[in-house]
Amino acid sequence: MELWNSSWASGFILVGILNGSGSPELLCATVTALYLLALTSNGLLLLVITMDARLHVPMYLLLRQLSLMDLLFTSVVTPKAVVDFLLRDDTISFGGCALQMALALMLGSAEDLLLAFMAYDRYVAICHPLNYMIYMSPRVCWLMVTMSWTLASLTAVSHTMYTMHFPFCMSRKIRHLLCEILPLLKLSCEDTSKYEFMVYVTGVTFLLLPLSAIIASYTLILFSVLHMPSNEGRKKAFVTCCSHLTVVGMFYGAATFMYVLPSNFHNPKQDNIISVFYTIVTPALNPLIYSLRNKEVIGALRRVLGRYILPAHPIL
Repeated sequence: MELWNSSWASGFILVGILNGSGSPELLCATVTALYLLALTSNGLLLLVITMDARLHVPMYLLLRQLSLMDLLFTSVVTPKAVVDFLLRDDTISFGGCALQMALALMLGSAEDLLLAFMAYDRYVAICHPLNYMIYMSPRVCWLMVTMSWTLASLTAVSHTMYTMHFPFCMSRKIRHLLCEILPLLKLSCEDTSKYEFMVYVTGVTFLLLPLSAIIASYTLILFSVLHMPSNEGRKKAFVTCCSHLTVVGMFYGAATFMYVLPSNFHNPKQDNIISVFYTIVTPALNPLIYSLRNKEVIGALRRVLGRYILPAHPIL
């Protein structure tokens, strides 16, 4: 069979969720609104944590990195999807596809690792509060951030280079919202089963190991909280951890479906819905989940903006 992408001039066609929707205009407007919400909420959180010195502690420094990852992650995917729909042009160049894949893999993997480090931060804060600044010193905090970005970047670059080296057949349609490994491999003329198994192993390693660390951290937190003598202390600890667990559940649920479940559980429509969830919905909701019930963040926002733009009633 003739190969069509032997040069970098070739491109693909992204057949995402907007193309197959019964109400594409409404869905496009919803996606655009979620993207604007993600830009605003993550941008404000980045501004507040950066500008307010009271939030320059490990918990909020890690949260700032999460907001940065979410902001970049959704920006890699959403603007192109919306513009392509409006212009009725769903093509993406070979190089553009490789770049989008590398960035999405890097940011998704970095967030995956960062969430595990954030769970460890909560474990230290609740179970070892007197030694918190020893176990979570600025040096340790930045080491966690550096490890997240570095390991994710190496994994993303290696997988992208290997995926894009395959020859592809005449079909140019990627039935997915963005360029990702598994949908792209379906266009290959060669047998990719061994590499798909490698992708599966990488997905299990990058998802289940950090998830195991998160589960272990929160199991220890739960035991510690149950033994607290004060009801107020127990309530505060549960509220502090609830937001993180919500984010973990959304992110790992979608990522596990995409990269851990066997291929026979997948179909293009489901994969597109899941991809919208972790590339568009989750980045928009994460800063709201972290900040709506957080008095310190809201207080810092008021101080940074210089006026009381939020209601003065106590946070529920």
